[in-house]
Amino acid sequence: MLSIKQLNANLNNGVYDEKLAHLYCRNVADIGPFRDRIAHVAQGYMDTFHKDESAQAAVFSAPGRTEIGGNHTDHQRGKVLTGSVDLDALACAAPNGTKMVNIFSEGYGMISIDATQLQPVKEEENTTPSLIRGIVAKIVSMGWAVEGFDAYVISDVPGGSGLSSSACFEVLIGVVVNGLFCKNALGMAEIAQIGQYAENVFFGKPSGLLDQMGCAIGGIITIDFQDKDHPQYHAVHFDFASAGYALCIVDTGADHADLTGDYAAVPAEMKAVAAAMGKEVLCEVDENAFYQQLPALREKLGDRAVLRAIHYFTDCHRVEKQVEALEANDFDTFLKMVSSSGHSSYMYLQNVATYRDPKDQPVAVALAMAGHYLNHRGARRVHGGGFAGTIQAFVPLDMVNEFKAGMDALLGEGACRVTYIRPIGGCTLVD
Repeated sequence: MLSIKQLNANLNNGVYDEKLAHLYCRNVADIGPFRDRIAHVAQGYMDTFHKDESAQAAVFSAPGRTEIGGNHTDHQRGKVLTGSVDLDALACAAPNGTKMVNIFSEGYGMISIDATQLQPVKEEENTTPSLIRGIVAKIVSMGWAVEGFDAYVISDVPGGSGLSSSACFEVLIGVVVNGLFCKNALGMAEIAQIGQYAENVFFGKPSGLLDQMGCAIGGIITIDFQDKDHPQYHAVHFDFASAGYALCIVDTGADHADLTGDYAAVPAEMKAVAAAMGKEVLCEVDENAFYQQLPALREKLGDRAVLRAIHYFTDCHRVEKQVEALEANDFDTFLKMVSSSGHSSYMYLQNVATYRDPKDQPVAVALAMAGHYLNHRGARRVHGGGFAGTIQAFVPLDMVNEFKAGMDALLGEGACRVTYIRPIGGCTLVD
């Protein structure tokens, strides 16, 4: 750690400029706002915890993540492609010499937990304190001595955007504890698993590992979830910054309320197909046997369940082809696979619109207009869960301003977020 006075001097003298430019996919001349964010989180730490510039602290970062390939394949233990983005959460933090963990999140307030009370608390389920307690508990169970610390947190990863703001926070807290008390000995895959543990055991949500891995590892990674206890991941070596594209995440403004049934039906129908073939999830089903039994499956389960299974098998294959294309530096083929995945989600997975009110189809309209503005270039697809929420578009850099203006005019100012694939996941920015 270093003093906040020295931190500010280093910021003003450009000591971190190259590092920030690489991390946030910008030219050095354009990283002023990122320097300002670090200064802001340090000032927030001082103001909140009554410190002066002589206080020592470190600054940590964890990015949001975006789904790039494999839509609704993870819950069937299939294959996905994910990437970290240049939107992130920052923490300025330091040990406080007590047993209390105090985390102030800008816009949300203070959370304090006792680092000696590390059992799940029923009343904390589905709350942020449960995540913090679970992360600390897991790291302590691994043999590390975790004491109290103070942290001031800011984030520009929007909630409900499909960019995994909750997993980003989990990874951030894991990275903070790793840096302050574990000498950064924990690997980022371990940090991801620690976040998943906290979410499963303390928060009470039986989530997979996709979001945490995407935030923790950084860059583009592919994950095969066939072995549910030991998912296999592989870093995809591709310089996205050189591709000449921005990744736009477009918020359709649609309300997720009353969509629980629509979301739940997707894995339920896929699992019904698997169960009809004597398996738990689709990754265990022989694809050729599925197609051979398709007439009987249609009769037993209906067409939508069968179509959703077809999407699962084809989208897992597309992930493999996307990885091959990126590692061969064949971005055109990669974009074709993105478009193909979007088509499959729309036609077979059917998570673009519900059937309750045909007048309300914001995701479909957003996809149509994204195609209009792209004019046969780039690619676009539904992003994440679907039905509401966001779409994703790979936009040539020379079209970004026009694309953003058009989508904002359609959906509201700020609906289109221009992002880039960040090459580094959870990390210590300044120590």
